[in-house]
Amino acid sequence: MSTTAWRPHPGRFATAVRVGAPEQVGTVTSVVGLGLEVSGLAGAVGDLLTVGDSGREVITEVVAAEGPRLRCMPLAPVSGLGTGLPVRAATAAVLVPTGAGLFGRVLDGLGRPIDGRGPVDADGFVALDKESPSAMGRARITDVLATGVRAVDTLTTIGKGQRMGLFAGSGVGKSSLLSMIARGTDAEVSVIALVGERGREVREFLEDDLGAEGLARSIVVVATSDEPALMRLRAAFTATRIAESFRDRGADVVLLMDSLTRVAMAQREIGLSVGEPPATRGYPPSTFSVLSRLLERAGTDTSGSVTGMYTVLVDGDDHNEPIADAARSILDGHLVLDRRLAVAGHFPSIDVLGSISRVASKVNPKQYSSLALTLRKVLAARRQAQDLIDVGAYRSGSNPLVDAALAHEDQINAFLQQGMDDQTPTADAWNRLALLAQSLGGIQ
Repeated sequence: MSTTAWRPHPGRFATAVRVGAPEQVGTVTSVVGLGLEVSGLAGAVGDLLTVGDSGREVITEVVAAEGPRLRCMPLAPVSGLGTGLPVRAATAAVLVPTGAGLFGRVLDGLGRPIDGRGPVDADGFVALDKESPSAMGRARITDVLATGVRAVDTLTTIGKGQRMGLFAGSGVGKSSLLSMIARGTDAEVSVIALVGERGREVREFLEDDLGAEGLARSIVVVATSDEPALMRLRAAFTATRIAESFRDRGADVVLLMDSLTRVAMAQREIGLSVGEPPATRGYPPSTFSVLSRLLERAGTDTSGSVTGMYTVLVDGDDHNEPIADAARSILDGHLVLDRRLAVAGHFPSIDVLGSISRVASKVNPKQYSSLALTLRKVLAARRQAQDLIDVGAYRSGSNPLVDAALAHEDQINAFLQQGMDDQTPTADAWNRLALLAQSLGGIQ
C-alpha cells in the first residue's frame, strides 16, 4: 500500500470551492441618469452583473469601481430599475458567435440574432476581449484590396490590412459608398457594423443599398440610436471580434463600421455618467483611448487580415473637430466626401485631392502610381485656377494642366463618377485611367 497521502486535483478543488461558496448579493443604492450604483458586491471593471429578480433581470457591466461601490451601465433601458433591487454576478460571460453560419445574418450588439430567422448556426463562440496583434508580429501590407470603386482603387488604393476613414457630414453618401465596397470587394468576408443608426434606415440599408447579394456574403451587427450607450459601444467591439475570428483562420476580412463618431459618442455618455471630467468639446479622456484600442485591433496579423473602413461623421463639416482629428492620426488613410460634389450629383462624392492612402505607394507598381499622379496634377491645377475660371478671367494657354482639365472635363468626370450597381474590376479601372492619362497628354 502506498504511503503517499492523497491530494485533490487543484483545478477540481478550486471549482468545488467556487461552486460551494455562498452566493454574494449586492444592492442597488442609486439610479442616476444612464447608470446605477451598487454596494455590497465585489467586482472589477468589465464584470457583468444581473440586476433585479427572476421576473425581470437586466444585465449591467461594471464601468467604474470606487471603494466599496461599483458604478454600472445597463445593456437594456434603465426604466423600471430602482434602489433596493438585488444584484448578483452574471452566471456566464458574454461570448461572440463565429463561423460560416453567420453569413447573411443580422445580429445585435451582443451577437444575438435579430433578423427573425432563428438561432445562428455558429461554429463556436469566442470571448469578446482580445489583445491587438503585436507591432512586431504584424505582417507587412503588400497586397491590394479591390473595392470595385474606380476612384478608390486607382487614386487612393487600399491594401489588405489597412485602416481607412470615410470623412463626411450627414447625407453626403457614406452609407451608399460602404454598400458599394461591401458588394464589390474581393475580400473573403465582409463584417458590417451599424452603430447608432436610425432604426428606419437599417432595413433600407440592408434591402436597398446592400441588397440580397451583398447581404449573403456579409455579417451585419446593429445597435440603433435608441439603445443604451453600452450596447452601442459593444456592437463595435462585437463586430471587430467577429472579424478577428475569421482573420485568425487566415481569411482576408473587410470590416465596415458606420460610424466611428457614434462609437465615440457612446463612450462619452458612459464616461460622463461615471464622473469623468469633460475635456475637448465635452469628450472625456477615455473616449480617445477607446478609439485607439478599437482601431488597433484591425489590420494584419501573422496570417489573415482585417481591412477596416470607418465612417467619421464630421460635426458641421468641420474636418478638424476632435473625433475626426483623433481618428485621422490613428488611421492609415482617409477618403473625404465633399458636400458640394454630392449636391451637384457627383457620386461617389469623393474629393480625391483631399483623400490619401498611406500604403498606396507600397502596394502599387510605379507605373500605376505615375498614372494616378498625372490625374491628381491636372485636378490640382484646375482647383487652383477655379476662381479665374468662374469669372471668365482664365486665358487658354496660360497653364497646360488647366487646359487639359478643361478640354477633358467630361472624360475625367466619367471616370470619377460611378453608379451604385457599377462594379469595375481593378484591371479595367487602371486601363481606363491609362487611356485618360494618355488623353491628358501623359503629363508627369
